[in-house]
Amino acid sequence: MRCTKCGTESTTSRKFCAACGSPLSRSCPKCGAENAPSSAFCEDCGTALAGRAASAAASSPQASTAPNIRVTPEQSAGDPLDGERKTVTALFADIKGSMELMEDLDPEEARAIIDPALNLMIDAVHHYDGYVVQSTGDGIFALFGAPVAHEDHPQRALFAALRMRDEMNRYSAKLREAGNPPLEVRVGINTGETVVRSIKTGDAHTEYTPIGHSTSLASRMQTMAPTGSIAVTETTEKLCAGYFAFKALGPARVKGVSEPVQVFEVIGLGPLRTRLQRSAGRGLTKFVGREREMEALKHAADQAKGGHGQIAAAMAEPGVGKSRLFFEFKVTSQSGWMVLEALSVSYGKASAYLPVIDLLRNYFDISATDDERKRREKVTGRVVALNGSLEDTLPYLFQPVRHR
Repeated sequence: MRCTKCGTESTTSRKFCAACGSPLSRSCPKCGAENAPSSAFCEDCGTALAGRAASAAASSPQASTAPNIRVTPEQSAGDPLDGERKTVTALFADIKGSMELMEDLDPEEARAIIDPALNLMIDAVHHYDGYVVQSTGDGIFALFGAPVAHEDHPQRALFAALRMRDEMNRYSAKLREAGNPPLEVRVGINTGETVVRSIKTGDAHTEYTPIGHSTSLASRMQTMAPTGSIAVTETTEKLCAGYFAFKALGPARVKGVSEPVQVFEVIGLGPLRTRLQRSAGRGLTKFVGREREMEALKHAADQAKGGHGQIAAAMAEPGVGKSRLFFEFKVTSQSGWMVLEALSVSYGKASAYLPVIDLLRNYFDISATDDERKRREKVTGRVVALNGSLEDTLPYLFQPVRHR
């Protein structure tokens, strides 16, 4: 007989494993017959061998309130599930008017309209490395900052919300053209502390879910958001001020919160892109040293002005002042130059050409509020004014400048 605990082979006449001491058989409480340790019922009389354990499990709180949650052997019935305290940004989004839409349509027809919209919302979250905790029939619940930690998770959540809104607007335009009612999304976001933990809800399925007041507040923001808009709490607004433009909606009474909550609507992108720019707005410390590096940059600029194109690169460990060096050079030397800036952002690692696209958007002065026609006008006017022979490049330039 093989021991079910350590796998050691033993003779059938033995009652205990010689390697680990575990019992090699189970006695029937009714007839006394010996059974294998893995047997659930007696082989002689059919009596349940795990009756006491089964009855204890049936009377436990987990079995009565959450039968699909499996507590591991290391956890007793009274122990809390393992969790980790984290600061995260929670995002709730739903499709406004979906219930009315599904009421008037055949379920298959409604699904053909709703499912693409849900996919757009999920793709927007994944684009900025967010985690979709739950997808309902007409909305999603997502986390930023967990399970994968990002220091800029509030900004990522707002970027995802804006992308979600823009993609939904384009999808709604197609629905109108096909004679279907349009769809609009409303989003609620909040940043705060939660306890996140993994819960096994089936043999091959584990859910990673948060619990805490901050996620509930994000859900409340979603229900309070005007149709087609993004509502955030004051906490998220402070963390993202400058990176995004906000409009104050005023204080609101929220169920479960004793004090009024200040609500803000996300209007669009702000002027800031980096932490250095935000620090510059508050006032930087005095820039000292780096004379040799500044001279090298000025020499490269003189060479470029003389018609010899130059590339200058700064390579060093993080935090030693590379961004500050270029910032100071730009401030002191940009007179008489056209300065275009592009950034390599952490959430853009999937696109190697994102800095190039960003550079083109800056050159053509394209803003997030420009529609398709306005973008095409700006690109065409700038290219033709630069050099008429470049007109054949327009089809290649129209597509990249659409994406953030």
